[in-house]
Amino acid sequence: MQLYTLGINHHTAPLAVRERLAFDPSRMGQALQDLLRVESVREAAILSTCNRTELYCAANDAKAASHWLANYHALTPQHLEPYLYEHPQKAAIRHMFRVASGLDSMVLGEPQILGQMKQAARAAEEAGTLGTLLGKLFQRTFAVAKEVRSSTAIGANTVSMAAAAVHLSGRIFDQLSTQHVLFIGAGEMIELCAAHFAGHSPARLTIANRTPERAQTLATRFSGDVMRLDEIDARLAEYDIVVSCTASPLPIIGLGMVERALKARRHRPMVMVDLAVPRDIETEVGELDDVFLYTLDDLGQIVESGLESRQAAVIEAEAIIDERVSGFLHWLESRETVPTIRALRDAGERARRHEIDHALKLLARGDSPEKVLEALSHGLTNKLLHAPTQALNQAEGAERNEVAQLITRIYRLHGGE
Repeated sequence: MQLYTLGINHHTAPLAVRERLAFDPSRMGQALQDLLRVESVREAAILSTCNRTELYCAANDAKAASHWLANYHALTPQHLEPYLYEHPQKAAIRHMFRVASGLDSMVLGEPQILGQMKQAARAAEEAGTLGTLLGKLFQRTFAVAKEVRSSTAIGANTVSMAAAAVHLSGRIFDQLSTQHVLFIGAGEMIELCAAHFAGHSPARLTIANRTPERAQTLATRFSGDVMRLDEIDARLAEYDIVVSCTASPLPIIGLGMVERALKARRHRPMVMVDLAVPRDIETEVGELDDVFLYTLDDLGQIVESGLESRQAAVIEAEAIIDERVSGFLHWLESRETVPTIRALRDAGERARRHEIDHALKLLARGDSPEKVLEALSHGLTNKLLHAPTQALNQAEGAERNEVAQLITRIYRLHGGE
């Protein structure tokens, strides 16, 4: 059984493919238990974010898991194959360390991914699919990410998605202070975006969310107001900038809704930023003349501009990760020798007890303690050396030389190490 990582991300698949493989958070436990029913899979966890969907497995092979991923989302394996990566053992460990450290993110060094990986581990633990191997790997992954962030400048001067959204809006509107901004959703990404836009003191800031309490909390924090989701259609024309990021499986803003809003605005331009996967805004909206629609991939082009200044930190982080990968592999390999070590110790314990029992009988018979101890030491020595001596005597030709070298190494004979 090996560790595997497989999935797709913003490097390998466009948004149109990534959104088809997104997992519904409310059904994650059921999905994990379903994955564990795959014959070759023994442990499993699933990470599903805006930019990636990844399976972490302890399995005999990854092929069955990749087929499950495709079938679960009503795709054929052939449709998924061009975008899918599969990393076995060492590469899987390294990939997880890099993802948690922010080295594989669209925004290099961003910290949100670590929290998302911790949530993936918690979900797997709650579903009963997180075993010894994956549990240990997640623990080590979190420790490595913490070390990278505290030992390097990987997170310094990070251009976030939220900052990129503000930057793109600034291309269309000279002054954000005169604009009305609508945020749809109230999760972490919307909170970050609201904070960035609030720094420019927009004329109006509104939060629309399914949960009114969460919307009101954000609105109060940023001196804004709230709106029900069912009000968006009637009031969309009031807003110049719309930023949406929800977990809705279907679009919240459709083409007809935006067309009506543009007509009411007399075709004044609108900036729409869709940060959701699956998307909250129908793709056809981007074809309208007076709408500037930006997706995650569009924002990714903005954040790439800051890569050069962090390349030195990347090199340092990669060195830390390489060293920690070797350490985890050593732990894995040591687990494989545990049965042999246990059997060897059991054999030694049996020999010890046999000689102790014999020595106690001699003492009870009245033999002198000196003679009993001498007999005890000789008996233990003969029993413990019998197996390697016999193996050496029975070996022939090249095998005898190999056995001799092995015994020399184990017992450090003739100056051997």
